[in-house]
Amino acid sequence: MGLLENKFKDNVLVAKLDQILSWSRATSPWMFQFGLACCAIEMIATGASRHDMGRLGMIPRASPRQADVMIVAGTVTLKMSLRVKRLYEQMADPKYVIAMGSCATSGGPYWQHGYHVLKGVDLVIPVDVYVPGCPPRPEALLEGILKLQEQILEERPLTRKMV
Repeated sequence: MGLLENKFKDNVLVAKLDQILSWSRATSPWMFQFGLACCAIEMIATGASRHDMGRLGMIPRASPRQADVMIVAGTVTLKMSLRVKRLYEQMADPKYVIAMGSCATSGGPYWQHGYHVLKGVDLVIPVDVYVPGCPPRPEALLEGILKLQEQILEERPLTRKMV
């Protein structure tokens, strides 16, 4: 029995269930890619071999019903905002949003000259992390993903108060 105890001695994890759930959700977010303009190319580059967001646990999904994180990359027009909201509502809870680029965060250079551009995606859906830039580099998106993971780690899903 002594040999068996030594074998499993270092494989015991003692933590609160809230912390374990938050850790598991933070280290394996499934993302729904929603690329609308030039920021989508940078988002695609972040998933490529040089930057590899898969090492952070980000798994791309083609359906919003299988995703935890929506990355809105690019210019959101008023016409497209209805679709963004519908896709966000199809995501299961808990759900998170990353607004990537100056167009998704504040309308970018188009909001002054175009009536058709939404002045930030946060007008239609709640945004958790803003990634600035025009277009932001893949390193900036990776930093935004890390910030989102920090936010998820601070959550306590079992002890939150019901409203």
